[in-house]
Amino acid sequence: MDTVLAGMDRRRQVAQLFVVGVPATDPAAAGAALIRDAGVGGVFLRGRSDVAAADLAAVTSAWTGLAPGIRPWVAVDQEGGAVQTLSGTGFGELPRAVDQGALPPDQLAQLADGLGSSLASAGINLDLAPVVDVVPAGTERRNAPIGAYGRQYGATAAAVVPAAGAVVDGLAAHGVISTVKHFPGLGRVQGNTDDSAGVTDTVTTRDDEQVAAFGALATSPAAPFVMTSSATYALIDASAPAAFSRVVVTDVLRGQLGFRGVVISDDLGAAQAVQDVRPGDRAVRFLAAGGTLVLTVTPAVLPAMIDAVLARAEADPAFAAQVDSAVHTALHAKAAHGLLG
Repeated sequence: MDTVLAGMDRRRQVAQLFVVGVPATDPAAAGAALIRDAGVGGVFLRGRSDVAAADLAAVTSAWTGLAPGIRPWVAVDQEGGAVQTLSGTGFGELPRAVDQGALPPDQLAQLADGLGSSLASAGINLDLAPVVDVVPAGTERRNAPIGAYGRQYGATAAAVVPAAGAVVDGLAAHGVISTVKHFPGLGRVQGNTDDSAGVTDTVTTRDDEQVAAFGALATSPAAPFVMTSSATYALIDASAPAAFSRVVVTDVLRGQLGFRGVVISDDLGAAQAVQDVRPGDRAVRFLAAGGTLVLTVTPAVLPAMIDAVLARAEADPAFAAQVDSAVHTALHAKAAHGLLG
């Protein structure tokens, strides 16, 4: 890892902290430019695609040689139900998470194994799933981001943890990293941060079962990533959305729950929840909170985000140290999954 770092200038090091959206229907050229020219840490296939797994594999394979010594994260949202990026030949139709959670354990394990196998066959190494948000029974329709779509594995943490854990394990068996989301939980909000500003959870505390569910899964041997929510949690830190909250990311996730791995943001590009913050400040605030990888589905904001991180690091030694730590965490994860060298 030190050799790789030594071969990168500061801008390329910072670029490793970004995962950037490319169209899932035709990702080749856009992904190549981001990886080769911008040096980003990864690309996210946004939208929906019926491209066959074998055809997508040809694209992702070509990306691996564009940045010598360091290969990209290739990420998708492959949950099931309404949230399934890839549905072409080679990708099975996935039921909603709520229906997955109702399966017998052996059937869910088989489904998760098939999910991991299909993604790996296409060169996908990062799935932004499973959802770990706990939606209380009877509130599903009022929970716009999760319950309304059946994206939850159950109505209690006791139901969610083993079901989501089976997905984490199934992905890991094929070298695909999972991402447990959306910390500290979107199961009790009403608005969707993708299209609503000011989404606030007024119930969840740092000792809530929803928070504990993330702790149980995030520290598993499969070493998943953790995605932060962009909602605000009034009883944890009312001053900022979770993605920008040092209390949520550093004190609760890293301190209280002991998570040492990669923390990735929910979308900080197009999401309505963050539009009142300038793009560069979104990246700076997320990294200052203790985050690792900035996800933006919008490539246009990437230069401003990188410029802002570089400027803040130049002016603030403490922030520079946080950036260094994030780069080491990101590259350590790549090394652990065979993406360096």
